[in-house]
Amino acid sequence: MGASRTSIAQSRLIGVYGWRVRALLIANSDDCDAGFTGARFRHHGYSFIECHRERPGEWPTLDGVELVVLLGSEWSVYWPEHADEVAVELALIREAHERSIPIYGICFGAQSTAAALGGTVGPAVEPEIGWYDNIDSDIPDVIAAGPWMQWHSDAVTTPPGAVELARSPVAPQAYVLGRTFATQFHPEVNEAMITRWSGDGAATLHRRGSSPEELRAETSVNVLESRGNAERLVDWFLEHVATV
Repeated sequence: MGASRTSIAQSRLIGVYGWRVRALLIANSDDCDAGFTGARFRHHGYSFIECHRERPGEWPTLDGVELVVLLGSEWSVYWPEHADEVAVELALIREAHERSIPIYGICFGAQSTAAALGGTVGPAVEPEIGWYDNIDSDIPDVIAAGPWMQWHSDAVTTPPGAVELARSPVAPQAYVLGRTFATQFHPEVNEAMITRWSGDGAATLHRRGSSPEELRAETSVNVLESRGNAERLVDWFLEHVATV
């Protein structure tokens, strides 16, 4: 069954009663860190089962699951070489959404959610890579203008019936549809993740006039604010989206 108002409320009592709430974390095997976002969900009592995109045959069913979190990826939803794996992810998203299981998608997770629920995904007019504070938000007390980490070259059109909550000059940045919520930016990012991403993406950063060293320096400053922004976003999601 999907998450109920009671089960979400119960998750807030983890510190008193020690209850745990079952959640799936969908990610690539080499980048399965949910960072600040995962830490905040764990604070509220969620326990994650890692589901690697490369091995969808090993994923559990959604029975008993109260949350699905979809992380970013180096993949694009429309790459033919990963069509089979992406198809499984899209089917899981559709099933979770139909069963009213809360979904929290990030970057590629926002794109796979859009593709699953009737939106589209394609190359953005230009990549957004680095720290940005230009988010135009309809709920700025929840989704701040920034700082948010961006690392994507694709963009979505939101699914039918979804409400776009935030945007940048390049792409929609957040949307909600029932108990499903997604962000194009990366609220989960911490310093360890950027150390890894910037090393793997050094050539991309250099092409954009930056460097791994510069990005890591910016990150050490920006996470002081972005962590609180990420935590506030999870709290709002649990209070206002996961319980609708």
